[in-house]
Amino acid sequence: MTSKKLVNSVAGCADDALAGLVACNPNLQLLQGHRVALRSDLDSLKGRVALLSGGGSGHEPAHAGFIGKGMLTGVIAGAVFTSPAVGSILAAIRAVAQAGTVGTLLIVKNYTGDRLNFGLAREQARAEGIPVEMVVIGDDSAFTVLKKAGRRGLCGTVLIHKVAGALAEAGVGLEEITKRVNVVAKAMGTLGVSLSSCSVPGSKPTFELSADEVELGLGIHGEAGVRRIKMATADEIVKLMLDHMTDTTNASHVPVQPGSSVVMMVNNLGGLSFLELGIIADAAVRSLEGRGVKIARALVGTFMSALEMPGISLTLLLVDEPLLKLIDAETTAVAWPNVAAVSITGRKRNRVAPAEPQEALDSTAVGGSASKRMALVLERVCSTLLGLEEHLNALDRAAGDGDCGTTHSRAARAIREWLKEGPPPASPAQLLSKLSVLLLEKMGGSSGALYGLFLTAAAQPLKVKTSLPAWSAAMDAGLEAMQKYGKAAPGDRTMLDSLWAAGQELQAWKSPGADLLQVLTKAVKSAEAAAEATKNMEAGAGRASYISSARLEQPDPGAVAAAAILRAILEVLQS
Repeated sequence: MTSKKLVNSVAGCADDALAGLVACNPNLQLLQGHRVALRSDLDSLKGRVALLSGGGSGHEPAHAGFIGKGMLTGVIAGAVFTSPAVGSILAAIRAVAQAGTVGTLLIVKNYTGDRLNFGLAREQARAEGIPVEMVVIGDDSAFTVLKKAGRRGLCGTVLIHKVAGALAEAGVGLEEITKRVNVVAKAMGTLGVSLSSCSVPGSKPTFELSADEVELGLGIHGEAGVRRIKMATADEIVKLMLDHMTDTTNASHVPVQPGSSVVMMVNNLGGLSFLELGIIADAAVRSLEGRGVKIARALVGTFMSALEMPGISLTLLLVDEPLLKLIDAETTAVAWPNVAAVSITGRKRNRVAPAEPQEALDSTAVGGSASKRMALVLERVCSTLLGLEEHLNALDRAAGDGDCGTTHSRAARAIREWLKEGPPPASPAQLLSKLSVLLLEKMGGSSGALYGLFLTAAAQPLKVKTSLPAWSAAMDAGLEAMQKYGKAAPGDRTMLDSLWAAGQELQAWKSPGADLLQVLTKAVKSAEAAAEATKNMEAGAGRASYISSARLEQPDPGAVAAAAILRAILEVLQS
């Protein structure tokens, strides 16, 4: 079965992709009749060296994303994973020559088709009297024994674009740029790893991996790597990659050693989430610095992809200060990241958090018995929520990601850990404030924010008094805050429904002579009835509001949890 792709046609996808990039970038133009993109200000390059690169499509943003002042002059694109046509390469060379450039450097990744087609175009152009040189980039560090074909060209090629572009922008001649770029290319290595394959439009995935396998040392055309390894943590995989890349017995290793200064690229091969990319970047920084390697610059993003392949490649380039200046030089290429010209290693990465304000003495605080009672209440609430975890998750799956129980259990575990540190505050206001901060930090999700809002607001009326009317006012304040910021109202099928029903019953506490437990018992029963009633409501807020009401045949999990919390409080007070 072929994979799904958002294309107009398989045959025209490469043309459409390049046309889209040019349509959205006023600094680019298409060369009529060819799959070629060029700088729109070619005339400004008169007297300077032009830089052309390219290859098969499917590696976006490479290569057209790196066209601009300070990088490439133009790009010749082939069909997906296919070398560009000789005629188009020659047309691009002629176009930049006619604009008055003094020579052209072809930057080519080391693949047979690219070498042949760019090489043939170079020979034809030279026969026409156009000065053209060609550098072939092979930065793959996967193969421990080099074969006749040499190292494959991978993401490190983008760094060559940048170095050559900075030199050309500075007016350096063709022969000198070629010489310096070849030296830089020898101090560089790249290694890729992927969780699965990719698929060319109209085709099946190029290889298969089992659920517990990872492909190491693969190329950028969906071809398999040098070996398969078992799935491991990001830290373990990054360590394995760096070990392989820097192993001196590996014929394609990068000569990185303690004290070396490098530019590091963490490249998304197309389908990895940004979350995973950040985790890999962190692991790479820690691992390299742990080896005594100085990271002069770090580039993290998608630079040279392999369609939707869920994987990454790591590139290391040994640098000195002159080379860093070329990396830092200004460019208008849209795909080059805005990297600060500051070393990564040695930079202070953490700021001390502001100290918590000292708590004022609370006149409402009572003795140790109250603190013990509060601890019992909290423990009962925690055990109740932990016992409901699977049930709440099951209810939540009808409306979303099925994590309501997990979220509440996370809160319960955080409260238990907090209680281990010492008895809770005897002051109700301080207790609610502490719980608010704890849930905001540890619970997560919208539930954590809503409980945090409720408790923060509810604490305010209790700072002066802790009478039953004050507790009723606290409930009112909490409900008002939840409605104000959560935008939910009674009847919207949320946790507010249970709390609102309880709050209406707790109004009785404001009457003289009201009985604590009698009123609270009625409030809990009302909350439970309201939670059950949510199964018949159409969701008006929260994630469930995006789901067809016909699918929501269970009560709202947030409302069920809120009612269960109130029940737990009542049971402790009754005992």
